[in-house]
Amino acid sequence: MTSNTLIALVDGSAYSESVCHHAAWIAGRNDWTVKIYHVMGRRDAVEKQDLSGAIRLGARSALLEQLSELDAARAKLAHEHGRAILEDAKALIQRDSDIRVETRLRQGDLVETISAKEQTGDMIVIGKRGEAAALAMEHLGSNLERIVRASHNPVFIANRAFKPIKSVLVAFDGGASSLKAVDYIARSPLFADLKVTLVFAGKDTPAIQKSLADAAATLKAGGFDADTVLQSGEPEKVLAQITSNGAHELLVMGAYGHSRVRSFIIGSTTTEMLRSCKVPVLIMR
Repeated sequence: MTSNTLIALVDGSAYSESVCHHAAWIAGRNDWTVKIYHVMGRRDAVEKQDLSGAIRLGARSALLEQLSELDAARAKLAHEHGRAILEDAKALIQRDSDIRVETRLRQGDLVETISAKEQTGDMIVIGKRGEAAALAMEHLGSNLERIVRASHNPVFIANRAFKPIKSVLVAFDGGASSLKAVDYIARSPLFADLKVTLVFAGKDTPAIQKSLADAAATLKAGGFDADTVLQSGEPEKVLAQITSNGAHELLVMGAYGHSRVRSFIIGSTTTEMLRSCKVPVLIMR
């Protein structure tokens, strides 16, 4: 059951603007509502010290009262800051269209919050990195990794700058998640009129050739005259090379490497692609 709703996550980082532009593109093509979430972390409790032996009781009481007032002022400022982030995001999404936008300010753990609300949306959009992006460019945002692991919906991962999407590269391995991606593309208005290329990275076998042909036929039935590419090499290296040539503005791929044993990490191919890819990535589960 679909909700015709896109969940967009913003935190005020440099990637939030890109999240908004991509959210507007996705929602506009699907005629979806956008729910923008800004989730504030749990506030650390004010550290309470036993000051009774150091200063007079009256002074101690006055100090604790001041600390409490300061804590309340910080909380109020954090909420005002969160509201400002949401209003700026809403304005960006609606700048060139009449997309329906709702805003949600929440406090707590981001992944717990989104997991509880995931059923109200059909897709999640998040930036590749968050507020600490400038400090750790080689690392993925920790919240991104957790959301990709936890989400049952497609997760659209925005890179730093928005670029109009005209051509889509689909990482295909014949597995369940890549077959689901092909079916999704064939049916979704999000991909209407876009150029689609299927790529398999690995050993050429008759079984793989048949899988590629079947996938291309599925796309053909959906109105796409898809190209197919079969190239030897490690998937993450092949995909990184192809996406770096500027011919494709979006990579669609399954969440590789999931198993019961490795349920707490993202598959190595997925992780490497998210880290190195210069275009947005749509992860299918």
